[in-house]
Amino acid sequence: MRSTSPARFLVLVIVIVLAMLFSPGCARRDESGRATESTVAGEAENPGRAENGQTEAIGNDQATAERAPRIHEVTLPEGTEVVVRTSSRISTKTNQPGQSFTALLEHAIVDEDWVVARKGAVAEGIITECDPGGRVKGVSHLAVKLQSLSLTDGRVVDIQTSSIARRARTTKKKDAQKIGIGAGIGAAIGAIAGGGKGAAIGAAVGGGAGTGYALATHGEPVSIPSESKLIFRLTEPLTVSREE
Repeated sequence: MRSTSPARFLVLVIVIVLAMLFSPGCARRDESGRATESTVAGEAENPGRAENGQTEAIGNDQATAERAPRIHEVTLPEGTEVVVRTSSRISTKTNQPGQSFTALLEHAIVDEDWVVARKGAVAEGIITECDPGGRVKGVSHLAVKLQSLSLTDGRVVDIQTSSIARRARTTKKKDAQKIGIGAGIGAAIGAIAGGGKGAAIGAAVGGGAGTGYALATHGEPVSIPSESKLIFRLTEPLTVSREE
């Protein structure tokens, strides 16, 4: 019994050791260990591989940034001149407030090497006032301003500009002539019909008729002829952008 116990104990130890060596857990640890050793060995053999990977990533980011379009902006300040020529006649006789009109840009709008709007670009305006006048209100008057402009790239932007106004000449002299003629005709008719007293009555009646006619009729129309050069100014800054 005493001679065989150490042998059995030794066999048992050997079995336990073999079981530990060939168990799945040990195999996984061994494989993991080999993989780690392989990775470390690979990095040791190629020390620049990690650095090259980082360099490539940085290069890709830079290339993406270079491909992205750059936005260039320019702001035309308040007071910038916008010079145009009208495409058609605008008149208090034929137009109404709120109607639009077109004009062509007389001078290109340029910022350094960027032509924001070419010469000949279409500008659209609006008639803000159009009063034929001639009655109690007074002489006729007309006012216009620009509201949009076509840019070089084809876009149309809204703009805010000053107004340009025109007023007709006063018609007081003509009105007085109309009243005087009416009074003279009335006096002549009254004199024929009733002598001196009739002449006075006729003059008063004729003068009143002439005054009524002067007040009832419109004054001289005011107009802006076609091809008129108009100089507007921006009343608000205009910011436009483009991709480069």
